[in-house]
Amino acid sequence: MGLVGVGGWFTGAQMQSPADAAAAHRPQKAGPVTVTVERQALTATVIAQGSVEYASPQRLTLAGPVGSPGSGAGGSGADDAAIQRVTKAPVAGAQLSEGDVLMQVSGRPVLVLRGSVPMYRTLGPGASGDDVKQLERALARLGFNSGGSTGTYGQGDAAAVSRWYRNKGFHAQEPSFRDRQQLGTLEAAVTTAQQALLEAQSPGTDGEAGRLQRRAAQQQLNAANAALSDFQASYGTKIPAGEIIFLSDLPARLDKVSVKIGDTPSGPVGTVTSSKVVVQAVVPGNDATLLHKGMTARVETPDGKSVEGRLVALGDDVPNSDAGSDSKASGTSVGGSGDASAPVPVQISIPAGKMTKNANGSVKVTIEVGSSDGDVLTVPIAALQTSASGQATVRVRRGTTVVKVPVKAGLSAEGQVEVTPSGDDLKAGDQVVVGQ
Repeated sequence: MGLVGVGGWFTGAQMQSPADAAAAHRPQKAGPVTVTVERQALTATVIAQGSVEYASPQRLTLAGPVGSPGSGAGGSGADDAAIQRVTKAPVAGAQLSEGDVLMQVSGRPVLVLRGSVPMYRTLGPGASGDDVKQLERALARLGFNSGGSTGTYGQGDAAAVSRWYRNKGFHAQEPSFRDRQQLGTLEAAVTTAQQALLEAQSPGTDGEAGRLQRRAAQQQLNAANAALSDFQASYGTKIPAGEIIFLSDLPARLDKVSVKIGDTPSGPVGTVTSSKVVVQAVVPGNDATLLHKGMTARVETPDGKSVEGRLVALGDDVPNSDAGSDSKASGTSVGGSGDASAPVPVQISIPAGKMTKNANGSVKVTIEVGSSDGDVLTVPIAALQTSASGQATVRVRRGTTVVKVPVKAGLSAEGQVEVTPSGDDLKAGDQVVVGQ
């Protein structure tokens, strides 16, 4: 009987009711998800993908005809009204220095000079202005002194232009056949008027009729001399509007060519850039509000090579940018769509001679926008809560309870945010709640 009693006790002790069995298999109630508070240094960055491009692109367009009607290819004076054709095309990738020949049209040169005033007219005797002064200074730099930068095209300028053209293997634009014909006609008119005046002054022309004849002859001579003088003021060696292109920065690199031999140069003939390269990139509008000119940027190629650059343009300040002008970031227009996340262009300068081999290639751009003052307390951004009054708090697990600790939020980077408690209620190693 004793054995039966013991076995019965054992069996009874191991048996459970259905309710007890269900309770034993029910999962324990999940507690809050926590992450450890850390002390570390934070560095906030804006990261973007960009491309390496040559700087300061500028389209080249001829300001007018190369040569002039009736000039002929060599300035011989042949009456030639043929359509102008490219006879020597520009070469992409060429380096252009001051005085270089960019291309040839109908056998005549298109030359490059440094200057900020664009070529817009034929330069020749009688012309005056900033463009003439710019030409005189360029000729002097090339060693063809015209006698000073007077701003008025005179015989000294004509002689300097002729020497320059000969040095480049061309003839300067001398008076055309029509010009010479017109000069001969005007000179003949003066001679005829002089003869008429002499005849009116001969014996036998006294009286009122003689006086009127002499007066008319004198007026005719005065008019003929005035017409000849006006024509001679602009008669001589000239530079046709299409034979010079002024560029503000030289040397320059001919990046693209838009014409080939046989074409009529009626539109852009090519694009020049600086010999320096820059990085063009776009960032979301929200990130653009953190940026300003002068920030340091790290540019990294796909193969791991990197170079330090500097943010030099943002938004509308980026050359050839289509950014709008409705929204502003750091005082700079960064986008016109009204969408705070709309892409905003940025430009990064890099040291001369760096990454030229990577031109037209893609790069990663990292711009540092701020860093903490040494190691600071950090929590995941998900742990930070903000009340309606603007007070930031984190929930800290203390044993089996969770308490709210007021903090001041600071720099955020890579999912972490700097927090500063009002006292010693938060320290490294504490567990903050990030979810349930």
